[in-house]
Amino acid sequence: MYLNITDNETGNNKGSSGALVHYLEKENRMDKLAEPTYWFNQSRQDVHAYEVRSSMDTNVARLCKDEAKFFLLNISPSQKEIRFLKEQYGEEGAKEKLKQYAVSVMDEYARNFKRYGIESSKDLLWFGKLENHRYYSHKDPEVKQGISKRGQLKEGEQMHIQVIVSRKDIANKIKLSPMNNSRGKNAEHSKKVGQFDRSAFKTSGERIFDQQFNFDRQLTETFRYANMQKNGQLKDRISLHEETRHERSARQKPGSRQTNTQFEKQSWLKEKPQTNYLLQSMLKTEQGNSAHLPFRKRKKRKRNNGLNL
Repeated sequence: MYLNITDNETGNNKGSSGALVHYLEKENRMDKLAEPTYWFNQSRQDVHAYEVRSSMDTNVARLCKDEAKFFLLNISPSQKEIRFLKEQYGEEGAKEKLKQYAVSVMDEYARNFKRYGIESSKDLLWFGKLENHRYYSHKDPEVKQGISKRGQLKEGEQMHIQVIVSRKDIANKIKLSPMNNSRGKNAEHSKKVGQFDRSAFKTSGERIFDQQFNFDRQLTETFRYANMQKNGQLKDRISLHEETRHERSARQKPGSRQTNTQFEKQSWLKEKPQTNYLLQSMLKTEQGNSAHLPFRKRKKRKRNNGLNL
């Protein structure tokens, strides 16, 4: 599951939301004969584009000209997750389930601020738009290499949801910025301005998906794994490697189907893992100690060609 928060796909988010709303209406413009896809939130499924723009642009009390007025949240399940939803609920059922999941994601988004009065998606001003396709842009490596053209449809399952969420809460009183990750010494001040832990938010998104749909997510498919591989220290990556190895071993047992949560609660951590000399050597090297691998010196054999002098 890919969860990402940006300022705006079309550029500036310090003015009107009209350009972004228009951009996200592209599928409705491309197929005018099909039934239009409406916007939705926690209480409605039939919101028109003009209502989205009007609501967002008027919910900006006491915001300066150079302050962000809204944010764009991208909810993109993997192709494996999309296929799973379609197998379980069918084509149309998968779309409805994904919308329900988006509401749960916005509940987590609200709670992540840890602000009094901001407890669920009902306390936010937000609208979601389900899209069925993705298109190549000039940023994609396939376009740069000449393999695909800009604007061409991307292959495979591409269903996803784009969410516009206001900087201000539904009452137009409290400022909420997911770009604020303040971790200052003054904890009370950090809570007052509304800190936001993006890593925790992405992790909770995966957890909600797995719980809602009973999805069996492997450790290598988690945000935690990807983040650790990219940003983790060597000793943490070694520990994760061992955890992955144990999970793979557990999954190979007949009749075993376990989620990560169940797996992490097992007692295999108490077992003595097999020694991995290569990883130990790498760890010692990072800590500034020279790695020493014992070896046995071979004795040279005297050649005897059968000639005695």
